[in-house]
Amino acid sequence: MITPSHATDYPPVVRIGSRTSALAMWQAHHVIALLTSAWPDLHCEIVPFVTKGDKTLDQSLPSIGGKGLFTAELEAELRRGGIDLAVHSLKDLPVENAPGTRLGAICARADVRDTLVARNGWTLATLPSNAVVGTSSPRRQAQLLAHRPDLTVRSIRGNVETRMRKVQEGDYHATLLAAAGLQRLGLDHAVTEWLTVEEMLPAPGQAALAIQCRADDTATHTLLTAIHDVAAAAAVTAEREFLAGLGGGCSAPIAAFARHEEEKLRMDALVGATDGRRMIRVHGVIDAPADDASTDDAPVGDETT
Repeated sequence: MITPSHATDYPPVVRIGSRTSALAMWQAHHVIALLTSAWPDLHCEIVPFVTKGDKTLDQSLPSIGGKGLFTAELEAELRRGGIDLAVHSLKDLPVENAPGTRLGAICARADVRDTLVARNGWTLATLPSNAVVGTSSPRRQAQLLAHRPDLTVRSIRGNVETRMRKVQEGDYHATLLAAAGLQRLGLDHAVTEWLTVEEMLPAPGQAALAIQCRADDTATHTLLTAIHDVAAAAAVTAEREFLAGLGGGCSAPIAAFARHEEEKLRMDALVGATDGRRMIRVHGVIDAPADDASTDDAPVGDETT
């Protein structure tokens, strides 16, 4: 944590890039609240962006490019100097830093679970055979079909509210949504089942906010150190190293979840086929106190299927 010494330590206005969805704006305002709590004299403004992933809603994410669909426009403006930092859902951010940028902070992590939002109060066990479940995530599709191979998975695009509305209007029997997003938007009352991480292992970096700045911008990076969560950063770094090791992006059914337990960093991960018929799970553990962000040895170990 950094204690500010005087107002000239930071620029008069910090320009924060964010996507325009309700969830993205919540996240940007949350980051502003964290920053101004640490630096009371700081002034921030949000610069909104519509990304390729936001605009192209009639195709699946893998078919339109996969990596960087929700981040490229913000990163380009960051490099140009039009914004000072960019707020991302970490799971959307490619594992390799864009040239000229760095991760300035990882905020404290929220609920990593996935949820089922279904009509008629259905749960994963009670959804009728051949029910149509909306998801564009290969990770969710693979794990869903591993549990319920009799279900039908159909792509669904749009923000959280749009996907929920499509279920309510009868286009789908259910959809799978991240718990953190629903909680942040106050929409968790719509959840019909909270899925455990054993039932639905999350995406690498799920429920974590990443704040990106220019690699040479020491002043902004100093601001961000005040809101950086070391334990969360260690966990998500291990998850993203697993993802990078497999060369994966959002087009591959890859999941990973790391957490600190008793001075150790434990991680469960999986890679599977999108039809759910083949799933390789691994578990690993390394000595890693929660206040140690080192992840030189990613905890990937024993295989189970």
